[in-house]
Amino acid sequence: MHKKFVRAIFPGSFDPITNGHMDVISRGINLFDELIVAVGQSPAKDPLFSKQERVDMIAELVADKPRVRVESFDGLMVEYALKHDIDVILRGMRSLTDVQYEFRLAMTNRAVAGIETVFIMTSAEYGFTSSTLIREIVGLGGNVANLIPEPIFEKLKSRIAERKLQK
Repeated sequence: MHKKFVRAIFPGSFDPITNGHMDVISRGINLFDELIVAVGQSPAKDPLFSKQERVDMIAELVADKPRVRVESFDGLMVEYALKHDIDVILRGMRSLTDVQYEFRLAMTNRAVAGIETVFIMTSAEYGFTSSTLIREIVGLGGNVANLIPEPIFEKLKSRIAERKLQK
């Protein structure tokens, strides 16, 4: 019997990438032959880092994982997935709050594009984190060094300081 090569996409804005995201990537690669971390842009969000900066930061973090690629996309993620022969969408779920939203999104993606979604529950120590919350804490002078990769923490502090000077 021939085993199918399974390619998955882990989409998000990753502004910034967190240890929770890294946890999903590390565990997700054990489930698929290739994992594409796809950096997108939500029209509702004002990013702190450019899309290319986020791609570059994540690529540095996963450089030791040969079956992980980092790319950016514009438009609908499902269109990107179909265009690149991606079989599965990988999503991390932090809490019950995520379940309703992610469930509707997964059902829509299956109806629109015929693509399945696999959910991974984030590890307990990251279940409460989000990029938005991390940006807010750092913006108020808080220390989130244990919630995001170290090189990202330094870049985040610098970017927030730059933004404060511009205002």
